[in-house]
Amino acid sequence: TLSEKETQEDAYRLAVMLKPLDILPKPVIGRIQGAAFAGGIGLVSCCDVAIAAEGTRFSLSEVKIGLAPATIGPYVTAAIGPRQMRRYAISGEVFEATEARRLGLVHEVVPAEGLDAAVETIVSEFLLGGPEAQAASKLLVRDVTYRAVDEALMRDTASRIAKRRASPEGIEGLQSFLEKRKPSWVRR
Repeated sequence: TLSEKETQEDAYRLAVMLKPLDILPKPVIGRIQGAAFAGGIGLVSCCDVAIAAEGTRFSLSEVKIGLAPATIGPYVTAAIGPRQMRRYAISGEVFEATEARRLGLVHEVVPAEGLDAAVETIVSEFLLGGPEAQAASKLLVRDVTYRAVDEALMRDTASRIAKRRASPEGIEGLQSFLEKRKPSWVRR
């Protein structure tokens, strides 16, 4: 049996693992199959895109063993919203991939035999985007979520797009669009 301090350190290690995954400037794609219980849902919640195979099961099962999904709570709540988090964190009930999609935990549910193809499709889409623009877009979502659209936010977002337009990647992207060619970051 671990002491409360040892347990806290163990939980903190999970938190330290999840945060970089959540804020990674590169796209994170989750390929989910089988079961995603407890910390597994935390991992899914940190993905930019999550694709689950039919039959995949999910549960915030911590309450069934006398715990709370505390460390993963911020990520799961961001993924499914506070109202749904309250239900599933308190009940610990198991739900299927289709419910996970309805909740916003996963983006797509596909037959198990089509999981790899579905992941490849989204990877192909990500490869068309400018890597710096993708990182800026991830940061944008984090920074504007739940903020009031006020003067400060409007100035902030105008500044962000101006910086992207003036960046080498932005210039290349706009130029390639006007010249009807692929941008330099897209593999031929």
